[in-house]
Amino acid sequence: MTRRFLAAALAAAALPLAACGAEVAPDDSRPDAGPVTVPRCGEEVTYRVPQRAVVYEAGSADKMFVLGLTDHVHGYVMPPANPPVEESPWAAEYAKVEMLSDDLLNRELVVDAEADFVVAGWRSGFSDERGITPAILDTLGIQSFMHSETCYNYPGHPVEFTPVEGLYRDLELLGEIFGAQERAGEVVAGMRERVAAVREQAPQGPAPRVFVYDAGTDQPFTAGNQAPPNEIIEIAGGENIFSGLTDRWTSVGWEAVVEAEPEIIVVMDYQDQPVQEKIDFLKSSPITRNLPGVRADNFFVLDYNEAISGPRIIDGAEGLGEFIRTEYTAPAGG
Repeated sequence: MTRRFLAAALAAAALPLAACGAEVAPDDSRPDAGPVTVPRCGEEVTYRVPQRAVVYEAGSADKMFVLGLTDHVHGYVMPPANPPVEESPWAAEYAKVEMLSDDLLNRELVVDAEADFVVAGWRSGFSDERGITPAILDTLGIQSFMHSETCYNYPGHPVEFTPVEGLYRDLELLGEIFGAQERAGEVVAGMRERVAAVREQAPQGPAPRVFVYDAGTDQPFTAGNQAPPNEIIEIAGGENIFSGLTDRWTSVGWEAVVEAEPEIIVVMDYQDQPVQEKIDFLKSSPITRNLPGVRADNFFVLDYNEAISGPRIIDGAEGLGEFIRTEYTAPAGG
């Protein structure tokens, strides 16, 4: 069983800050910077330097923190499924800003916070159904920024970036908005070096087949080729069995999982359901208990915040790469 089993978040918190990219530089942004015009899911938007940002989920907050922009963050919104911020590599930065809600992002919350900037993803924070979209916030004089990765779902927007390239792009764009281009360049360069190192260390030979198991018993919820785990797996030297599925997160049939014979099971870890329950289900279900990865006990736990658009994607790639190199056991005859 992987060393990360049931302890992924604690292990991440215990890593040296330099290793997980959590070192926080002084705020070197320029308060008088701007206005600057940058793309937002294909639309050119002119930004003033925000001073009261509201960030949704850890991916948004971490992007601000890693760029040294904590002083520009008024507060964060963190739904209960997210791992505790106290276990984050940026726990000290979270402690400096206000937790505004443990519910979904909504317009009233943003207005009440007197926010001048909101960072979230499309369908991951911003939503037509819930009445909080960049277009609506524009009418209220509140600026907004959408994760490039989630633009895949944005109406009429073509796919421009893979999730990891989207992460780099977001950091660079935020650097432009806040006048922190130098810091953004340093952070992105460091991430590129770390990704290159994982690729270089990946074992030669056939890539192990990997199944991402988020949740679900009647049908499993998994990652297609537009979700970060697909690229995490590829960087680490594996092959997502649903890499041919052009989607982000979606339900599939168990028959397709069984047919693909995955050799590694990546189990998503977040607060809705204990990881152990998911693994117990996979080991006990007559559908999945004979999967090669289940029989060989090749379970790798991926923290929720390593699977959404944010700096910890790189941690996820490093962790899975290490697992494949040092702990993965090729199933008998596989």
